[in-house]
Amino acid sequence: MQKLDKESRYIKAKERVDELKKFYGHLWSYILVMSALALINYLTNGFSYMWFLWAAFGWGIGLFFHAIGTFRLNPFFGKGWEERKIREFMEEDEQTKKWQ
Repeated sequence: MQKLDKESRYIKAKERVDELKKFYGHLWSYILVMSALALINYLTNGFSYMWFLWAAFGWGIGLFFHAIGTFRLNPFFGKGWEERKIREFMEEDEQTKKWQ
């Protein structure tokens, strides 16, 4: 039983690390691409019109939501929400089995 618990904790931890790696990869590519776009913008018009900010803003929204999901910062589904819901559904299931 303890070996199974240890394996499941390992799998959960590995999934979490993979999730973090994906986010940091996303962040790194955002930084590189936005730096390149800013450089192109500067070289073409000297920042008289900073068009690269439109791309930075659009992609930044996606990056923001990726960060919320990765770091579990969702204000609507706070820490422990998922576990509470799972317990709630399991209790409901047990209650319906008792009456059948």
